[in-house]
Amino acid sequence: MFYTYILYSPKLGSFYKGETSNILDRLDRHNRGYEKATQFGAPWILLWKGEKETKSEAKLLERKLKNLSVKRTIDFILKYSEGIPSSDELLLIQKLSTSISCRTTGLTKS
Repeated sequence: MFYTYILYSPKLGSFYKGETSNILDRLDRHNRGYEKATQFGAPWILLWKGEKETKSEAKLLERKLKNLSVKRTIDFILKYSEGIPSSDELLLIQKLSTSISCRTTGLTKS
């Protein structure tokens, strides 16, 4: 089994999308700073993961996800919510969605 995943860094306020065959080891590597692309964003939170049968399927989804804007990334996660690990991550995604909506419409949060 292979996984495509989306991480979020509260420190940077940004997402990272990747693929792996071992999601727990990969998250640990990101959070320990072993991965150059994510070393300054730790701690990373696993917001979403999807299972794929083959590595090529996981890579293909990763490439598609990397092309999404922040808003479309959040919309994707909410649409495919079965990939959200827990209610804590769902709450964070909903807050991010509200924040993005307020910025794009010019509204302020109350």
